Parts: sequence; C-alpha cells; structure tokens
Amino acid sequence: MAKYTIGVDFGTLSGRAVLVSLETGEEIATAVYDYPHKVMETALPCGKPLEKNSALQHPKDYTDALSHSVQEVMKISGINPEDVIGIGIDFTACTMFPVDDNGVPLCYQEKWASEPQAYVKLWKHHAAQAEADEITAMAKKEGKNWLERYGGKISSEWLFPKMLETIHKCPEVYHEATRFMEAGDWLTWLLTGKEIHSSCMAGYKGNWHHKEGYPDNEFLTKLHPDFDGVVGTKVSENVLPAGTLAGYLTEDSAAMLGLCPGTAVSVPLIDAFAALPAADVTGSGKLMLVIGTSSCHILLSEKEQDVPGICGVVKDGAVAGFYSYEAGQACVGDHFAWFMDKCLPAEEKAQAEKEGKSVYALMREKAEKLSPGESGIIALDWWNGNRTPYVDANLSGVFLGMSLTTRPEELYRALIEATAYGTKQIINTYEKGGVPTGEIIACGGIAEKDPFTMQIYADVCGRNIRVCASPQAGALGSAMHASVASGYYKNLSDAAKVMAKLKDVVYTPIPEHTAVYEKLYAEYITLAEYFTKENQVMKRLMELRK
Repeated sequence: MAKYTIGVDFGTLSGRAVLVSLETGEEIATAVYDYPHKVMETALPCGKPLEKNSALQHPKDYTDALSHSVQEVMKISGINPEDVIGIGIDFTACTMFPVDDNGVPLCYQEKWASEPQAYVKLWKHHAAQAEADEITAMAKKEGKNWLERYGGKISSEWLFPKMLETIHKCPEVYHEATRFMEAGDWLTWLLTGKEIHSSCMAGYKGNWHHKEGYPDNEFLTKLHPDFDGVVGTKVSENVLPAGTLAGYLTEDSAAMLGLCPGTAVSVPLIDAFAALPAADVTGSGKLMLVIGTSSCHILLSEKEQDVPGICGVVKDGAVAGFYSYEAGQACVGDHFAWFMDKCLPAEEKAQAEKEGKSVYALMREKAEKLSPGESGIIALDWWNGNRTPYVDANLSGVFLGMSLTTRPEELYRALIEATAYGTKQIINTYEKGGVPTGEIIACGGIAEKDPFTMQIYADVCGRNIRVCASPQAGALGSAMHASVASGYYKNLSDAAKVMAKLKDVVYTPIPEHTAVYEKLYAEYITLAEYFTKENQVMKRLMELRK
C-alpha cells in the first residue's frame, strides 16, 4: 500500500497542512486555517492596551489550526489514516510563552487573561530590545565566546530577552510558569506526550550549543537573580536534533487529528529551515533564501566558524550532520503590505479596482516600466528593525531622494530594491566570514508569485536564482522530515530525490542592470552605515520619536 506523511507549517497568520505521497512526492491535499486572533499588536482580547513593539498571539489558534488543517487534508484526500505513517511540524521562532506543569498556557487561566506577559510572544515581538541589549553588554563584559556564534549581538526576538522581559514586567507570571516553551516544541509535546526541545529552536533562539549547552548559570544569575537555575527547570535541556524522531501520536492527539495512535512525529523545525529539503538543499554549496513577511538566508556547511553579524550557527540545526548558518531580514513582505495599506493614493486603489486587479499587480506593472536608478530614490529595508548584520530592532526604514514628482511605483520599486540590497549585504557578510554561498535557491510566496521582484534580486546580487516549485515549501519540508523520522527514507538526501521540487525557470542577472545596481548598492551601504545606531543618528531620531 502507498504511504504518506503530513507536514504542518505554522506561519505568522495561519497554519497549513499538506499530505504528501512518499512514493511519488505528489502533494495530495492542502488545507489552510487562518488564526482568528491574528497578531495582537495594540490590545489583548479583553481590550487591555499593549505597549509599543508588542506582537502577541493566542495559543488556541495553533491547536485549532493543527486539528482543522489535518482533518481537512484527510477528508479531501480520502486516504486511510493507517497509511499516514508520520507527521512533522514547523513554526515561526522565537515564538514562546509560559505554561504550567501540564503544558497548559498561563493565558488560559482567568487570572492571567489580561496580562500580556502570559500570552505568546511572536517572533517579531520587539518589546524586549532593552533586555537584548543588556544580555549583549554583559556577554561582552564577561568575554563570553558564545556571543560570536550569533554575530556579536543578541536579538530581542530570542528566548532569554523575552524571558527577562517577563521578569521585569510581571515577575508573578515568570515565577508561576513551569516552562517557557517554543510553540513548535509545545505542539510536539501535545502530540506525543513527551516534552522535547528542537536543536533548531534551542540553537538559534536560545543560545544553546551542541557541546556547551545553554549559557552557564553563573552568567544567567548575574543577569538577574531569578535566572538562577533556570536551565533545567523553566528551560528544558532535553534537546534533540531537528527533524529526527520526537515520539508517536498518543490516543488523544490521534483522535484530535483523525490519525492513528503510534504515528511517528518528527522533532519540529523553525519554518524557514523546514523548507530546505523541499528545495533540494540537503548539503553544502547552496544558499536558501526564504522570502515571506521577513526573510531568512540559510547555508549548510561541514564546518563551524564565527561570522560577524549573522543570527547563528547550529549543528543539526536544519539537516542532520551539517552546521546550519542563519542570517535574515526582519521585514520584507511586511513592508510591501505597509506601503499598500498606508501609502498608496486613493486613485491608485480605484484604478486597480476598475481594472479588476490587485494593487500589488498594478504597482508591479508600473514599477516594471522603470529602469534601475531612474527614480533617484534609495531606501533602507528596516521597517521592522535590522536582523543582519546590525542586529538592532530599533533601526527603522528610510526613503532618500523623494521630490514633489515622486510617484507611488517609484517608492514601491525602491522598497523591493532595498530588500535585494539587504540580501546582497548578507551574501557579502557570509563571504567575508569565510562561508561561501554558492547557488541561490528561493522559496516562499514572493519567490513563487512575483517574477519582477525575483529578477531584481538576481540583478542586484549578480547571481542566478532558482525557485522551489512547491507553494507549500515549509509544510512539504516538514513532511519530508517526517518521512525520515518514520523510517521510510534513510535520510533527507534520499527523500529529496523523490519529493523535492524546483521550477524550470532560472532568473539570470541582466548585465547592464547589475552594473547600475552595483553603484546603487554602494550608496545603500553608505546610507546604512550612516543611520546605524553606532553612528548615533538613528538613536537620536528614535529618542525624538518617543
């Protein structure tokens, strides 16, 4: 009988499941569930206002997305549950929250329903920047070598800054919590009844190392006395390699999903990392570019070394046996959406409606008619801070060169070009650090649906770019990990021979465009260095904005 696995990809606004044939790689059925609570940035469900830079979620959205999407793909496909031999999940990270002894989120309790610190802190929750700066400063003062694995700075998006924020803002929640869980680890616990921690999430977001473990207790206690003994209590030390076997579905979880008890469950991955095998990235020599609301730039290597400005390097972080390097941009699709929502004139929206197309399609059509450099506008892609190489959530976006004749499509193109410049800067950061990037393979909604943007990326980077053919690369990759965890395939390389998908199209740089973009990129770097916090300009602007 044919066998199948299911991958469930949890993004910023929705969860999606895909059921895949292990014999052919065909994606048999797909289902999407939108989170009812979306992202809570201004208020909790009870109406309590949130402070600036908050990005919270409700964990019930995750369990609902899991049960609805898996049940739906089983219903659509008509597959016998006995033929589904594995399930894998991936999740945004660091997306974390406090739970009690039984794994129940504290925000479910009535007494914590109006306390922001009891809710999920989404990956893009940036209200812990002060705590991140504090950890970075102390690590530098103490001469902690592990800081260099993360480019020399700790991000506000990570585990310990968010936990320290909880101590500072609501110590009662911190003390009542038994564990602070990554959402992906939490769902795996619900599925298997076994609490584990993914090396992918622990390594990139929790400062964990395969030999050294977490930062030592002496350091953590110096940060705050309440951190004394936190590792092994509120932070689990049971770390397993990403994508390996985590356990098996319990009776209860199988009933919730409509699957069979004993179905294999793989150790979860961060969403961007799960996509690698779906694009046939299972070894070194390829740069994986995952373009969504934000972007990740991931490399596999046989060696471990420090690269200034990156997000981290983790053994078994994405593919067993390799060191995975991560860099990224905190805002890509998000700032395109911001532009369409906040900056587009009414007449442009009316034109799009009249012509029966989206505002994105209209702006692309107009922006495509422009030549590189024609508008004289350049932008910095920091609408949600900078992840690589400056690691500073306080940095903000910039437009330079506007005039009374500036048109919306010129601004839109400048934003696209800015994200491409940011990608080129990341490539250069890797190369300067001694980690070659090789071929570029992209995935995500923008890579799949927006040839105009992908051509700009190829022109700016001066590299050929190939694109993953699956519109559900994260979910497909999680299904591939489940195929290995279940024992059907020996490793991801074998699984990729059948299940990985790449489009035939290759985006090739246009030489005359690349020549112009080389000059514009130099100006982007000049502008970036001027506005970084180290040069104090952005700091003064931020202080004025407060």
